[in-house]
Amino acid sequence: MYTYDRQLKEAILLNDNDILALYWDRDDRAIAETDLAYGAYCRSIAKNILSTDEDTEESVNDTYLAAWNSIPPKKPEVLRTFLGRLTRNISINRWRSCNAEKRGGGQFPLALEELEGCVPDRNDPEQSLEARELGQAIDKFLRGLPLRDCNIFLRRYWHLDSIADIAARYSISASNVKTILFRTRAKLKNYLEGEGISI
Repeated sequence: MYTYDRQLKEAILLNDNDILALYWDRDDRAIAETDLAYGAYCRSIAKNILSTDEDTEESVNDTYLAAWNSIPPKKPEVLRTFLGRLTRNISINRWRSCNAEKRGGGQFPLALEELEGCVPDRNDPEQSLEARELGQAIDKFLRGLPLRDCNIFLRRYWHLDSIADIAARYSISASNVKTILFRTRAKLKNYLEGEGISI
């Protein structure tokens, strides 16, 4: 786990522009400030995908390294979103690597199973154009949902939150969350088929 001295722990959180400036200046404090501002957020994403604290910490550390290596030349518009995407992708890759022959814990395998029936598999590299079109279609579909349903869908399938966590967040029952997700998946499947995307 990345460690930093007591002074940095007690420092006032910097805003995104100040943190990005540290990256651009190649100042080592960028990592510590990123951890202070977004460490809990990144750990939450990683933990929802991975089953162990050790894997979670390694993914978060890999996220910071990836951020260090890509800023500059990249200058993310929203640092939180950028770090969330890095953490998610790194954690999914770690999960795949650790579970090549067996299924492990975490919310990732459960979320994948739930989506199997409504989203086509796009593992073939030659299908990248189709994958981009699929992504655009899903984005359009989500924008047409009621806000709460969209947020619940994203909490489950992007943030990989558990059903219980989503229920607590929206003050509804777990069975209500499952019903909303089931209906939204069914609507998504119908929408994609209507757009000519075969499932």
